[in-house]
Amino acid sequence: MIQQGESFPLGSTVCPDGVNFSLFSKNSTLVELLLFDHTDDAKPATVMALNPRWNRTYHYWHIFVPGIQAGQIYGYRAFGPSEPQHGLRFDSRKLLLDPYGKALAMPACYSRVNASVPGDNCATAMKSIVVDPTRYDWEGDIPLKRPFAKTVIYELHVRGFTRHPSSGLSHETRGTYRGLIDKIPYLQDLGVTAVELLPLFQFDEQDAPRGLVNYWGYSPISFFVPHHGYSSRKDHLGPMDEFRDMVKALHRAGIEIILDVVFNHTAEGDHAGPTLCYRGLENAAYYMLEEDRSRYADYTGTGNTLNANQPIVRRLILDSLRYWVESMHVDGFRFDLASILSRDEDGRPLKNPPILWDIESDPCLAGTKLIAEAWDAAGLYQVGSFIGDSWKEWNGQFRDDVRSFMKGDNGTVRRVARRLLGSPDLYGHKEREPEQSLNFVTCHDGFTLNDLVSYNQKHNEANGEDNRDGTDFNLSWNCGVEGPADDPSIERLRNRQVKNFLALTLLSVGAPILLMGDEVRRTQRGNNNAYCQDNDISWFDWTRLGKHADIHRFVRFLLLLRLRSTLAREASSLTLNEILCRARIDWHGIVLNRPDWNDESHSLALTAGTLDGRFLVHVIVNAYWEPLAFELPGAAKSEQGWRRLIDTCLDSPDDICDGPDAPFVPGDNYLVQPRSMVALFALRASDAK
Repeated sequence: MIQQGESFPLGSTVCPDGVNFSLFSKNSTLVELLLFDHTDDAKPATVMALNPRWNRTYHYWHIFVPGIQAGQIYGYRAFGPSEPQHGLRFDSRKLLLDPYGKALAMPACYSRVNASVPGDNCATAMKSIVVDPTRYDWEGDIPLKRPFAKTVIYELHVRGFTRHPSSGLSHETRGTYRGLIDKIPYLQDLGVTAVELLPLFQFDEQDAPRGLVNYWGYSPISFFVPHHGYSSRKDHLGPMDEFRDMVKALHRAGIEIILDVVFNHTAEGDHAGPTLCYRGLENAAYYMLEEDRSRYADYTGTGNTLNANQPIVRRLILDSLRYWVESMHVDGFRFDLASILSRDEDGRPLKNPPILWDIESDPCLAGTKLIAEAWDAAGLYQVGSFIGDSWKEWNGQFRDDVRSFMKGDNGTVRRVARRLLGSPDLYGHKEREPEQSLNFVTCHDGFTLNDLVSYNQKHNEANGEDNRDGTDFNLSWNCGVEGPADDPSIERLRNRQVKNFLALTLLSVGAPILLMGDEVRRTQRGNNNAYCQDNDISWFDWTRLGKHADIHRFVRFLLLLRLRSTLAREASSLTLNEILCRARIDWHGIVLNRPDWNDESHSLALTAGTLDGRFLVHVIVNAYWEPLAFELPGAAKSEQGWRRLIDTCLDSPDDICDGPDAPFVPGDNYLVQPRSMVALFALRASDAK
């Protein structure tokens, strides 16, 4: 017998003798629960109308259905006024997903178009699935909670990492959670400690130009469902369990999982977009609307903006984050366009945004890595000023200043000096740990590292938008030829520039981020906005591991060097200012203690002591187009003299040397070749034998 049900918890909850359903919809006049026998059914097997007198408490519709269990397919219809001018967009002909659904059934004939035009769309609509998240054996697994001081992040795309035929995996596992599990030994060998996975909340692959697909995943449909397309399993509960298998396997390998989460917009798009879930349940609660309530405020560049500081949406975001930590064991989150979360319902920036403080202070999320992309598409830029005490930030200034300096732009030497030291101009005032700055030169959005040194202009023709999409602000330099080059001298220069960028990223103060495939010079053939390219433009081509073994070796060495350093061992207990004070940094130019801070300068050098006081490190960067002879600190500081650790101008294996194999540097000068970086080390005089 159908029962009244309970308003809490939201979503579908498996009980011993049935399932409780609960849904928020303030302005609807009637809600129907539809049960289906199969994913592709055009008609429901059962339709249950929720009685407003018995099945509604305040703004929550609820019902208990006995005799069903996990695996049941369902959806909703919401009846109410269709008055876009008042922000109401109810359409009782559309099948709606459960906002709190934990799994999803994707029909073979899913149609985004059918969800955008009048008419019934049951046959072509995604449907929710009842699941019991507690039915999984974690075998003692828990999040790793590694300090940021010991963290190296590798940003990868679950599908793109193993989809290429050269991955060596079976056709069934390529491009899946299972495929990533098979490549864990590669990640371990490389030396990364965390993977930051591009969005894998269920997204709409059809939200893309005609004939292409949404590849990156920045088009979320559900904030609780792992994307079904990344699962090698075809059963309804397969994506959830295969995702958890991946998490468990990564944890066993000592690698954390950070999810790139999109709480700033959804796949429903603008006023002409599809009705999939939120629009059809309570449009004005879930989305920011313009003064003309029929139009959506767009601070994301995608057509709509999630109303993150509205109480119902705040609860949804928090419940989602808790779910991924408690039930899915993820270690952290990178918030896409996080500055949007600081806007109120009218789009105005808030001094103390409720949702950000909710996340910051939630005890379930304590110890979870919180990373902000501290800007949005409408010009709000908060790098260095993002709210809260525990948030780390993608440092876009690091990317821009390091790129400008290495391509030879004027007026960059002072800025790049700050970036190498953890950006104290941005973060020093907060008395925070140095890893508040997450340093990167490349990421999914823009050129790969290979393309940064191979193209002056974007080449996005394959996206079907006449090369209008993607940024023109690349700060790239092609080293003399646009695209692939047969000239060995150009190829050597590009290889050198790649190593320079990698060394600056991995040796700077702060936590580094590497882009998937940069360690083998992965190319997107000049495409700097490959969001719709699910093909070899975006995939990791594993044959490049052999072609660019020297770059791969260079990255492995730098990661080993970083993670065994005293900075990694001690920095978690020190603030950025304390580290800079203890390191006692001396700046130089080609002459000792005479740094050249002029706008026309293209080189700098620094000497610093390690935190344990045993070693001196001397770093020289020459972004000039001619060789420069740099004076070295004298023997008074080191009885044994300087040893060469890195010289990016030298061919492998001489480009990196360590320990007793590191050669001594004769004389008082070091000739640094054009576009090169050199790192030397020495024992302090008191520790020399």
